Amino acid sequence: MTDARLISTGNVIVDVVMTVDRIPEPGGDVIATSSRMVAGGGLNTLVAALRTGLPVVFAGQYGTGPMGDIVRAALAASGAEIVQTGLEDVDSGYCVALVDATAERTFVTTVGAEGRLTRDDLDRVHVTGLDLVHVSGYSLAHPVNAAALSGWLPGLPAGTRVITDPSPLVGDLDPVLLGAVLARTDVLTANAREATIMTGVADLAAAAAALVPRIRAGGFAVVRDGASGCLLAGAPIGPEPVRVPGFPVHAVDTNGAGDAHAGVLASALAAGSPPIAAVRRANAAAAVAVTRSGPATAPTTAELDAFLRDADHLKPASG
Repeated sequence: MTDARLISTGNVIVDVVMTVDRIPEPGGDVIATSSRMVAGGGLNTLVAALRTGLPVVFAGQYGTGPMGDIVRAALAASGAEIVQTGLEDVDSGYCVALVDATAERTFVTTVGAEGRLTRDDLDRVHVTGLDLVHVSGYSLAHPVNAAALSGWLPGLPAGTRVITDPSPLVGDLDPVLLGAVLARTDVLTANAREATIMTGVADLAAAAAALVPRIRAGGFAVVRDGASGCLLAGAPIGPEPVRVPGFPVHAVDTNGAGDAHAGVLASALAAGSPPIAAVRRANAAAAVAVTRSGPATAPTTAELDAFLRDADHLKPASG
């Protein structure tokens, strides 16, 4: 690993996770088979990066109160460098996550201190040209954060790579602010639903290609297609989009899979891996993460290396 760091600007909130057989119909009710309250959101991405060797600076905001206590404890235990001192007059937000029998998850989120990240807060972060900055669409959904980030990103050093995940809220984001963020984005990573919303294109290879002109020249787009892997497009990929296959596993909880993917993608890029190799490693991390129950379930470097060795060993011989 070089002197690169991941600068996380995302929202660390509390996940109230309930496992259910099915999502109830409107007006209905179901009994959860399990539940837990843990810090999640942006924590998942920074933990994934840390576990795979990339130092993390957490630049986000957080609060004071019952939820803020959980967030503060998780951040302190994570090993990340924490920039902000937190807000004293508001609690951190939380998300109710329902995980059904297919391992699909459904979210309802309430906003707290994490939605009050200002430009002054961001200006406390010293960013170098070796760093990678991670931006989440969940942050861009908050007007204060969105204004701060869209104004701060263009002033970053030219060598700093920005990774943006537009999040499931992409359809509700201010298009002008989103456009400003994408213009300074080097790696855009979106799931299939998000890419389709952003482009209006159902074919994922075509959607990946359509996203490339919206980001900084020389960057690449990643469209995550669940267990089927990812579609990549952009100058570092070549003239045509490329599929990087996923890994078949038995999923028990998909909560945080995209975050694990983003964190390990960042650590692999920071270590010098080319995009296709970095995305393959991120695909493996997401595959491991969904076999575990909980939000911050990304593997360590040793676990990820072992998983990839086993996958390569089982791969059919060519010829």
